[in-house]
Amino acid sequence: MQAGAAFFFVLFAALGTWQLQRLAWKQALIARVDARVHAAPVAPPAPPQWPAIDRDADEYLRVALDGRFLHDKEALVQASTERGAGFWVLTPLQRADGTLVLVNRGFVPPERRDPGRRSPPPAGEVHVQGLLRLSEPGGGFLRHNDPAADRWHSRDVAAIAAARGLPADRVAPYFVDAEAAPGAAADASPVPGLTVIRFSNNHLVYAITWYGLALMAAAAGWYVRRADRAPGAAGDNADSDSPAPHP
Repeated sequence: MQAGAAFFFVLFAALGTWQLQRLAWKQALIARVDARVHAAPVAPPAPPQWPAIDRDADEYLRVALDGRFLHDKEALVQASTERGAGFWVLTPLQRADGTLVLVNRGFVPPERRDPGRRSPPPAGEVHVQGLLRLSEPGGGFLRHNDPAADRWHSRDVAAIAAARGLPADRVAPYFVDAEAAPGAAADASPVPGLTVIRFSNNHLVYAITWYGLALMAAAAGWYVRRADRAPGAAGDNADSDSPAPHP
């Protein structure tokens, strides 16, 4: 019993320490992302850098890019936001070097899914600033993208590009959540700048739980050891069944 308690004490203590290490990693990640979001915009990764793009190192990087929107190639992706349910408007931006970047121009409610019911789309050369986001392949929770039906539940860059006939080798493997442009109308549609940055960070709670279980295992081991050594415990009277000596 005592050996089992010692085993579980070591196991639970190790798990608690691992969660503390995860907590330090998560806090560092949150700090890095916060610094990226509030930094001056930089050029987005160029084609030679595309294979090395990493979620921890690049997501939420604030970028700036110029080009022309291909409005006839836009895709609507189902969205749930602080403004309710509706769609993200993803539009390819063709840059001067021929590369294409999908830009999430913002949110529209269901009644404005038709481009004719929105603000006039920007024409000609445009300047876009926003946050770099990585592709979301597959679909949403229990909902798969259906390119044939043009039904999208996630911002799957490769699938949307293929459905719109865009050259795969010229499409960036990320999209950009556009910021609201300075001086933009308050009632503009789509509504940009609705990116929600949220990281689950329950590692301290998990660590406390594991350390609590480790203490419980130690307490159980101590209790068993104390009971075994108490007067009258089994083993203290090992010869109690032996015949009593005759006078």
